Amino acid sequence: MKKIVGVCACPMGVAHTYLAADVIDAAAKSLGYKSKVETQGSCGIEDKLTSSDIEEAELIVIATAIKLEDNTRFDGYEHKILRLELQQVIKKGHELISNRLNK
Repeated sequence: MKKIVGVCACPMGVAHTYLAADVIDAAAKSLGYKSKVETQGSCGIEDKLTSSDIEEAELIVIATAIKLEDNTRFDGYEHKILRLELQQVIKKGHELISNRLNK
């Protein structure tokens, strides 16, 4: 099955991070994709993406309000990356993800 992965991060890593992650998961599911979303915040990193996750993904959604830890792991995958603000994902994530996949 095709896969969408994501990274969501904000300074506190509470509400917006998890809301955005939920939107990415829901969008992936409704579009027929598996998903895995890493979250980063005050509690650290949860569900960290592996190199296999990144390589296998059709799309990598990066929605952050802070600088990511270990951003170099996405080097070479720029063609798969959709960079958005957290609010964009929360408000229009399904539409933006769907549009990117249909390019």
